[in-house]
Amino acid sequence: MNKLIKEVNEIIAVRVPPGDRWTFVNDTRKVIHNSLTETLESYFMVNKTKCEYRLAPMDSKLYVIKTVEEEIIPEPIREYNIYGDPM
Repeated sequence: MNKLIKEVNEIIAVRVPPGDRWTFVNDTRKVIHNSLTETLESYFMVNKTKCEYRLAPMDSKLYVIKTVEEEIIPEPIREYNIYGDPM
């Protein structure tokens, strides 16, 4: 089976002005981390998985890049009769 690997960007944190302070989007306590490194370390300690990140500095957002495998289902071969009509 053929598989298609897609990358999905999921927002995890936003910058809190002024400076390099960040807070997680789904954190109900709204803890502010004092640097991007501290934010990444905190995310890793909670999730315990290695992953890649994307920083959008102009939008003040931090994303985690997740990969999703999708199975490509081939279309069935269309068969036609002698007159060109589908069977």
